[in-house]
Amino acid sequence: MNVEAELKKYKITPGGRAHLGDWDPDDKGKYKGGKEDAQKDLLRLSEELDRLQDLLYAERKHSLLVVLQAMDTAGKDGTIRHVFNSVDPLGVRVASFKAPSDQELGHDYLWRVHKEAPARGEIVIFNRSHYEDVLVARVEGLVPKKVWKRRYDQINDFERMLAEEGTTILKFYLHISRDEQKLRLQERLDDPSKQWKFNPGDLGTRARWDDYMNAYEDVLRKTSTVHAPWYVVPANRKWFRNLFVAATIVLTLRGLGMSYPPVDYDPKSIIIE
Repeated sequence: MNVEAELKKYKITPGGRAHLGDWDPDDKGKYKGGKEDAQKDLLRLSEELDRLQDLLYAERKHSLLVVLQAMDTAGKDGTIRHVFNSVDPLGVRVASFKAPSDQELGHDYLWRVHKEAPARGEIVIFNRSHYEDVLVARVEGLVPKKVWKRRYDQINDFERMLAEEGTTILKFYLHISRDEQKLRLQERLDDPSKQWKFNPGDLGTRARWDDYMNAYEDVLRKTSTVHAPWYVVPANRKWFRNLFVAATIVLTLRGLGMSYPPVDYDPKSIIIE
């Protein structure tokens, strides 16, 4: 996989165009043979991510924040499970953001998010994020327009601060089609082991599909920055979704130029009896 070339096609240029119709959610890149054609790259990326995460944790100079946003069934949980299945759980954690609690509502909307930001040496994955406050809050009318409109700049300022303090930020919109979502929702209904995942309330969100696409396009256009870029990830094919996210993370971690910290003793002088 020519990582640089592939990623460039899906990276939102700061201040640039962000029309979701320009990206095919069914895309599989160069892998014309499908999943089987990509297996070697998937394995290689998994092994390299394990090594790079170990470096990140040992060096403790950088941190990585991975933001996952998507419509229901696009595979946020599956992406986390498959991309990070080989890394040491000691240095990786997931933060999920549901409806805010009474305590959280008593603070500004970024309060609960900032608490979950990664420490140096840590990878944190946001399963949904502060972007709910310019997506759900906007489409469902939870706050007035004048409130959610000013949040784009606030979020950019927040992310810039994190970046300046040593956090590398990668943001992924998992892009599925409306038809694919219908298939996945039906699978949940048909499979007793997945019915617990189905929420009839999700159908109300699905009915506002176009409104959510408009909201996502504004998010991508207004909050993709040099220090915190957005990527549109074709997600109809789960294996390509996972490969794309893994490749982006690996390429980014490579660029940090990490190394294991030096020790303050001579290993050759130590004899273990």
